[in-house]
Amino acid sequence: MTVLPLASCLRLAGLAALLTALVPASARAETHQVFIRGMAFAPASLTVRPGDTVVWRNADLVPHTATATDTGGTATSQFASGTIEPGGSWSWAADAPGRVDYLCTLHPSMKATLMVREP
Repeated sequence: MTVLPLASCLRLAGLAALLTALVPASARAETHQVFIRGMAFAPASLTVRPGDTVVWRNADLVPHTATATDTGGTATSQFASGTIEPGGSWSWAADAPGRVDYLCTLHPSMKATLMVREP
């Protein structure tokens, strides 16, 4: 096993930090999961960054949707999954900061919130 001197380790750590800082945020995007089960979205509130992907996975026995709404509960054009069958999934990439409320149009009492925040 080769052991590097402390100075070499510090230089490598500094280089790694510099390279990480140079990578655009979009290249560091994450994928988040929202599970649909028991007639609910879990988690009911999720914070993501622009560029992150949210995947809804239907682990329930019936079809569901994930549809963005305004504060009054009316569907918006931000996203609409269409029907997600049991065992199916659907994904959306967050684009702009802000709060996104959403619901299942088949079961409107199922509601949740996404917060899209800059890092």
